[in-house]
Amino acid sequence: VMAGTFPNGMGYLRFGSGGKSLLWIPDPSHTGHVGPSGGGRGAVPKSGYLVLMRRMLRSFVADGYTVFLVGQKPNLPQGYTLADIAEDYAGLVGEEFGGKVDLVVGDSGGGMIGFCLAARHPDLFAHIAIVAAGYTLDEAYKAANLESVRLLDAGRRTDAAVPMVSFMFPGVRALLVTRLLAAVMGRVILSAGSRDLVVGAEALSSFDGRDILPTIPVPVLLVCGDRDRLVAKWVYEQTADLIPDCTFKVYEGKDHLGALFDKRLPGEILEFVRP
Repeated sequence: VMAGTFPNGMGYLRFGSGGKSLLWIPDPSHTGHVGPSGGGRGAVPKSGYLVLMRRMLRSFVADGYTVFLVGQKPNLPQGYTLADIAEDYAGLVGEEFGGKVDLVVGDSGGGMIGFCLAARHPDLFAHIAIVAAGYTLDEAYKAANLESVRLLDAGRRTDAAVPMVSFMFPGVRALLVTRLLAAVMGRVILSAGSRDLVVGAEALSSFDGRDILPTIPVPVLLVCGDRDRLVAKWVYEQTADLIPDCTFKVYEGKDHLGALFDKRLPGEILEFVRP
């Protein structure tokens, strides 16, 4: 794995050195896990998210891809939208990838960015797959995510995890248990706070893709879990129905992260892109 930063400021992690190019767009909340860490030039950050991603991306590297996991630009202005972020990725493909990549994969909020990219710039890629993303997010999750990133931005890392723990584990009532889970989550999952996370969370909360999905002119693979609490199953179904050419895969018994890191996912995507 090699970490770096493109001239436009977008941090990246590169996996493999194959002849095919894969641009992976993560959720805006994972930007802090992408690009060089503070451990020196080219140092790769350490996080539970990247451990899981690294395992999952091995299949693409073995299939001859060079995978670029690319985070959003830093210092985003207030009011920046997912469509604006998609334009940053479009510019990146033009400037750094010769105007086209073989495959784009967007996960979670990155999948919403992928919808915008597919609608506005279908000529920039050969294939696109969207994982665990619908045209909107659950309202309770939006509220928890916004509260979490604002606390994180204020430097309150454990406190920032509490809204997410409460959302993810609604049956946990004991304050002590909640705080213990939050302390673990705050260290393992959450990245350091920044205004970019707040801007990203606000962009996710305001996004509604129902108007742009019918304008996507290329085939889309959409993969989700049927127990996802961030996006309701019926929202996924409507999302698939709104995309003119959509291959829709539902993993039974899988939640949001379960679908993203399911061992079947790389094979599903690779099968989708094969002639």
